[in-house]
Amino acid sequence: SQRLGLAGALLGDPKVLLFDEPVNGLDPEGIVWIRKFMQRLAAEGRTVLVSSHLLSEMALTAEQLVVIGRGRLISDSTVAEFVDRSSESTVRVRSPQLDALHAALTAHGLTVREEHSGSEPVLVVVDSTTDAIGGLAGSQGIVLHELASVQGSLEDAFMKLTGDDVQYHASGIDPGAGAHHTNTQQAMGGAL
Repeated sequence: SQRLGLAGALLGDPKVLLFDEPVNGLDPEGIVWIRKFMQRLAAEGRTVLVSSHLLSEMALTAEQLVVIGRGRLISDSTVAEFVDRSSESTVRVRSPQLDALHAALTAHGLTVREEHSGSEPVLVVVDSTTDAIGGLAGSQGIVLHELASVQGSLEDAFMKLTGDDVQYHASGIDPGAGAHHTNTQQAMGGAL
């Protein structure tokens, strides 16, 4: 039925199309179909606007991103620029010599924080590369068991950027009050 509605909307050969939550209720095959369909429309030179709260889908679909919170424009940029500007890219490092590695990294002026992944602590290094950290560890004779670049996600960037512009905060939810739910009240659109 959604495809029939889309066919009807395209009869007038519109140059601008607005999709409001286009993947809601679709199965995975339908989601891929609508994503490719919208991208094909954009490739034809049409303006395709998408309003959605599904950030993972917008990351796969949109080229340009407009974020509105409480009636105010928060951001208008490409998806890549938005993620780069509003999220943190880090390097995750696991080593049996964690203390020596931590000392070597901080001695080189790097920002390091310790996190726990299961029962084993890991170091998270901000604003560095796997090459730089691997080279430093190698020069110090420090064994590494994991060295992975972790890119910020659209969801991370969105939550960081809109933190003060949401109506409800997840941390303020009383789990015992059944009527409450997390709702960012954000309109997020992507122009293909």
